[in-house]
Amino acid sequence: MLDPIVSFFTRLFQMIGRGIGVLVSVILWPFMWLGRWYGERGWILKGIVGLILAVLVGTYGYFFYVTQVWTNFDPDYPSQIPAGSAPPQAANVVAGDPISTGASNGAAAGTNAQADPNAQTCKRSEIAAVSAYLVDFNVNQNAWISSMLVSKLGFFGIPWRNTPFFDNKAAFQLGINQVMRRTTTELVDTLGRTRGTSRIDQNLQDARTALAWNEDAWYIGLRGPTRPTPSVYREAITKLRAFNDSLERCQATFDARADNLQLFLDRIAGDIGSTSDILRGQIEASDAGWFDPRADDRFWFTYGQLYAYYGILHATQDDFSAIIRERNLTALWDTLQQQMRGALNMQPWIISNGNESSFIFPSHLATMGFNLLRARSQIVEIRQVLDR
Repeated sequence: MLDPIVSFFTRLFQMIGRGIGVLVSVILWPFMWLGRWYGERGWILKGIVGLILAVLVGTYGYFFYVTQVWTNFDPDYPSQIPAGSAPPQAANVVAGDPISTGASNGAAAGTNAQADPNAQTCKRSEIAAVSAYLVDFNVNQNAWISSMLVSKLGFFGIPWRNTPFFDNKAAFQLGINQVMRRTTTELVDTLGRTRGTSRIDQNLQDARTALAWNEDAWYIGLRGPTRPTPSVYREAITKLRAFNDSLERCQATFDARADNLQLFLDRIAGDIGSTSDILRGQIEASDAGWFDPRADDRFWFTYGQLYAYYGILHATQDDFSAIIRERNLTALWDTLQQQMRGALNMQPWIISNGNESSFIFPSHLATMGFNLLRARSQIVEIRQVLDR
């Protein structure tokens, strides 16, 4: 009775084995042909081809390394960014406000020089400081993936984002960069000006222009030689820190008003809402579980946004500290921070975009979308309190 069943499964596994063998032979055939061709060439041609292959192997090896090693990745990074040399009384004022006189600074520093009694020190902006840190994290502490030549070439011509390989870190970096573009725009248009009618701060304007640079620019583009993305983004770091230096000398403006905070939160809520809609689109487009090649880059782009906004909102609480206390927003803000930090604990090894009711294939995109909307609802609640 069991012989037909055993025979069926035997034939089935034999067919699967032959299929795998054919697939492996098809994949290896070009390499075997190249090996035979290479063995028949002269030593000069062998040397040239060998050098080219060594360069390719080294380049791809470096690419694989930098996509897998995430240097200084730490969801708790906001609490580890140095607060600078601001005195304790700085905690009671908003960014840009005076915190001490030149005389007290000179005494605190233990210098013998006569300080200018009319000089003041103003509170630095933590939003600008965290922004500079995140750009530095993207392009100095880690290699910027999107503009690397191997990243642009893709997997045998297929864009890496359409494969399940080596695109997670690039998507994560692009998510952070999206937040940096939004934040520098708000710094230029509202936060770094008095009521939006004063002159634009040139350092902030230069930082925004730098971060607007093409994210995948290499040394050569369609129009000829160009500047690679990392070198341009490094200018943004310099300009953001220069703005903070000017702000500390009370030579720049940070307009920490309640309506500016409200507008900033509106922009963040809109950005988060847009990303949640992208996640929903991917969930509806596919339920292939672990075999959806676009699920991982959607997930890690969103994670990058949350990672960056967690730091930016942590900094916002410091820059608008007096307003947050006056409006009794501390408890709501702490809850928001806790929710976003909890979402950053979600770091699955393989991203699955299965049906939301699936038992075998979880829906990591749905869970991330829930975390996004949860944070957005908390931001909207804070905004409503500010609007009263």
